[in-house]
Amino acid sequence: MKQRAPLAITNGRLVTPAGVVEGSVRCADGLIVAVGEVSPEEGDRVVDAGGLLIAPGLVDLGVFAVDKPAFHFGGITRAGLMPDCSPLLDHPARVRFMAQSGKPDFWVHPFAAATIGLAGEQLAELALMRDAGAKAVATGRRWIGDSGVMLRLMQYSAMLDLPVVAHAEDAGLSGRAAATAGEMATRLGLPSAPAQAETLALARDIALAEMTGARLHARQVTTRAGLALVRAAKARGVAITAGVTPAHFMLSDLALADFRTFARLSPPLRSEDDRQAVIEAIGDGTIDSIASGHDPRGPEDKRLPFADAEPGMAGAETLLAMVLTLVRDGVIDMARAFDLVARNPARILGVAAGVLEQEAEADLVLVDESKPWLVDRRKMAATAGNTPFDRQPTEGRVTRMWKGGVEVAL
Repeated sequence: MKQRAPLAITNGRLVTPAGVVEGSVRCADGLIVAVGEVSPEEGDRVVDAGGLLIAPGLVDLGVFAVDKPAFHFGGITRAGLMPDCSPLLDHPARVRFMAQSGKPDFWVHPFAAATIGLAGEQLAELALMRDAGAKAVATGRRWIGDSGVMLRLMQYSAMLDLPVVAHAEDAGLSGRAAATAGEMATRLGLPSAPAQAETLALARDIALAEMTGARLHARQVTTRAGLALVRAAKARGVAITAGVTPAHFMLSDLALADFRTFARLSPPLRSEDDRQAVIEAIGDGTIDSIASGHDPRGPEDKRLPFADAEPGMAGAETLLAMVLTLVRDGVIDMARAFDLVARNPARILGVAAGVLEQEAEADLVLVDESKPWLVDRRKMAATAGNTPFDRQPTEGRVTRMWKGGVEVAL
């Protein structure tokens, strides 16, 4: 978006990597030019923040659809698009089209499909897709079972300096499981897979990343054992980052009790012990990013028996509010919250955004962190309302947003 006049947002509380400080931010030509004790200059368009948080726009690391109304509602200014959309992002022309699809008021960063058709067999044209705009290589919702293919993928991606976004779930164990093996799955009679499906997949992928020097991003790590593997790998210097979605720190498999298919997710909800382990990992820095996993699914996919329903949740609108629960609970501070949803995802993708610093893109939001609201699937801006947080009261809303210094209507 073309910024016609400089913008000064004053009288706010700046969310910086070092903490929250009072101050202002000034933007010109689509970039942040000054942060802190800043005074507007002649000709600036001045916005009084009124004491609200001035924060970087969210960078959502891994969505399954371009759903701009939902992203705008949630304060998301950029998103990494998973390759298993329609059509699959396994061709340079499709990547180039999707890289342009959200502009000017939203930027899509496509992830190239790791293999043709995401079949896990033949590597796709990764270099051509990188040149077409891909910011990462991804296995999609699937795990590549052939270790030889995964080794070549890691080697090629390391050469291209592209992160590999992997789904950590051994398909040989998980199959068509709808739940994690345990008491709840047994009581409900649901097809299940052991939580070790994640551990086995992660162990293999970490070993290959360590061997090749590739940058590995485990998009969702949801078990205590899996998180222990990530901690150990980081301690050894492996180039690994880990993510999670709000569902896996807000909900356990107890949420399956009424067979509500909005809680049918991939990976499935875990035990309460694993949920607590995820919260601990967010607090101690093992988890690098929190993404919405935005995957709007209509009645044709969700109004089915639990085991037959498609996994996925509409998460863009609730991402920030759910992360702010961790701040209110004292797990993390506000600076760390925006590291998880903005700064770190931007760093993983290699884009100059997600942080209030000079020369960064002027993607900004005003946040009222104490504004109460009720999650209501019937009133969501998303193309479908399949949220597992339906009817949950929460706090924290984006009140205004700018993309490249130009205000976006919410």
